[in-house]
Amino acid sequence: MARLVSIASMLFASLCFSSLALAQETYKVAWTIYAGSMPLGYAQDHGILQKWGNKYGFKLEAVQMNDYIEAQTQFSMGQFAATIAMSLDALTIPAASGTDTTVVMPLSSSMGSDGIVLRGKDKTLADLKGQTINLVELSGSHYMLVRALDQLGLKESDVKLVNTSDSDMAAVFFDPATMAAATWKPQLSEILAQSDDLSLVFDSSKIPGELVDVMAVNSELLRREPNLGKALAGAWFETLAMLQPDHPQHADLMDYMAQALSATPEGLADQLSTIDFFTPAQGLDYVNSTAFKTKMTEMTRFAFQQGLFEGAKDADYVGIEAGDGQILGSADNVKLRFASTWLNEVQQ
Repeated sequence: MARLVSIASMLFASLCFSSLALAQETYKVAWTIYAGSMPLGYAQDHGILQKWGNKYGFKLEAVQMNDYIEAQTQFSMGQFAATIAMSLDALTIPAASGTDTTVVMPLSSSMGSDGIVLRGKDKTLADLKGQTINLVELSGSHYMLVRALDQLGLKESDVKLVNTSDSDMAAVFFDPATMAAATWKPQLSEILAQSDDLSLVFDSSKIPGELVDVMAVNSELLRREPNLGKALAGAWFETLAMLQPDHPQHADLMDYMAQALSATPEGLADQLSTIDFFTPAQGLDYVNSTAFKTKMTEMTRFAFQQGLFEGAKDADYVGIEAGDGQILGSADNVKLRFASTWLNEVQQ
């Protein structure tokens, strides 16, 4: 009997150990529809993300969200391990709210994917004065608008802002009473296709290197599981290589992106033409560059002026760590880190 009990105990322990061994942590990445983010969607739907997760012993999943700001908010609250975000939004939403955030890699730079549309032909940037402008408040679009107004010597108080979800932007512009919008593609393309009586008065190509999408990950989680950074970088750059016309899966990726974006091949080409994707080497150069540090400093000033640093006495409230380790802002409150670790590893 004692022997049978012993054997049973051993079998039970073995089963428990097997169950624990089979249990895998699941890490979810939030993202929203945008041509620059579509490689992540492809990686999810074609098993590339999970392949890289399996390599390191965990489940890796990309979850498409309908609303961009909601994705950032849920990441800040710990509902997601990672999110695709503009660097500005990584600063003003998770980092500013106290969520220590690490940028595993910059993904792409907007070079015309974001723009300001004004109703009427042959309008110019100067015609924005006094207009009501629909945008996602406190987002990259808002920042772009402020930078555009700066060039005219105007202030935000010279226009009226209407906070509008990115998912509603194109539909809102069908109303003739809507006079102007600051938004990004594909919504920007959908608006411009609605009528010939519209003018694109400003776009992100005028402020190169400022509207940059990044892969933002919870820093505490990365410290516990640094392989998460490896898996995300590996899956992203494996898929990004398919953008090259001579890649055997190029046509499949293009078809997938066009369908997901409800775009014709020509429309997809238009959207991709205004996005500069970072290679690992370019990403490293970016997070270490003087220009990057200057741009991030400008963004902290914008955030402070907009009251996005609650209780802050100045624009240096949130500390930002550049790729070379230099701290911008408060060294005592570093909450946004642009790491070079995983970009270096993916190059090796």
